[in-house]
Amino acid sequence: MVFTGSTGKISTWSRGLRNWLSDWFEDAAGAGVFLKFSVYGFALYLLISIAIGIFWSAEPDAFNVKDNAALHTEGGNPQVVGVVTTSTLIGVAELLLNKQGGFLSNDILPPGSLLDNIPNWEYGVLIQVRDMSKAMREAFSRSQSQSSEDNDLARAESRFNFDHDSWAVPASESEYRQGIKFLQAYRLRLVDTRQQNAQFYARADNLRYWLSTVESRLGSLSQRLSASVGQRRINTDLANEERASQATPVPKEMEVKTPWLEIDDVFYEARGSAWALIQFLRAVEVDFGDVLAKKNALVSLQQIIRELESTQETVYSPLILNGSGFGPLANHSLVMASYMSRANAGIIDLRRLLEQG
Repeated sequence: MVFTGSTGKISTWSRGLRNWLSDWFEDAAGAGVFLKFSVYGFALYLLISIAIGIFWSAEPDAFNVKDNAALHTEGGNPQVVGVVTTSTLIGVAELLLNKQGGFLSNDILPPGSLLDNIPNWEYGVLIQVRDMSKAMREAFSRSQSQSSEDNDLARAESRFNFDHDSWAVPASESEYRQGIKFLQAYRLRLVDTRQQNAQFYARADNLRYWLSTVESRLGSLSQRLSASVGQRRINTDLANEERASQATPVPKEMEVKTPWLEIDDVFYEARGSAWALIQFLRAVEVDFGDVLAKKNALVSLQQIIRELESTQETVYSPLILNGSGFGPLANHSLVMASYMSRANAGIIDLRRLLEQG
């Protein structure tokens, strides 16, 4: 009886062990299938994200500023001075939000959050939108320094200066769309010749005001692009000023070099900034045509546009190369800096030409 009982207990324990092992192997097999499907699913998601990212990273084409103005004047007169510049500012801002993939700078989920180049391109465009909206408020719409600013333009400028990476309430897109609506309200009053409370003054001094901002932007971008290879620069902050001083002492010479991970960021920011500038300069060519013709400066403006158009050539390399200045590999940043510097030199000459009587 004891022997038989012991045998029964061993048999019961053996069956229990076999059942546990069988269940364990079944669970392992199920886990393997789950793991396999998880890996395949992640790989598929990654491929789809890469494809969408490539599609979203395509830079938008330029548009015809005259056709854009004629298409969006709400039944008003598209020949009114200032309509082309205003419509171009609206068009650039709308394209920034409505291009492939929309506005990506504030995305927090893939694939938008994984993209790098196009958000920097967007930031370059946004900076030019902010500068132009500021010029519209402070100069183009005012006859003199003591005149009142346009309320719609003032509200539009404040909306465009909202943080570009805000995804929560309010999101960047919602603020920028409000800015576009205020610009549209200003344009609606501008094209209505029966109203006189919206003005655009195409004068040489107003144009010089905006060009001075453009000059500073291009100068800064040129320096940042040139710093891709690293340079020792002499400090010229207080040059030509006998009594000048500054808050914090700095060395007479300093090493300036763009961090390796930021080289492509600066490149695409400059590329986006140049793209927006091309649109705005073409609009200025229309609205300030008489002023430029009187100063014999149309050719100078057209040459600036030509230089900036060279920055929009197709980049065939999958990476922004950072070869040394005269090394065996290309340096895309230095090529971009060359075009930006030449355009900046043209802006300086144009401003001087506009200052002449």
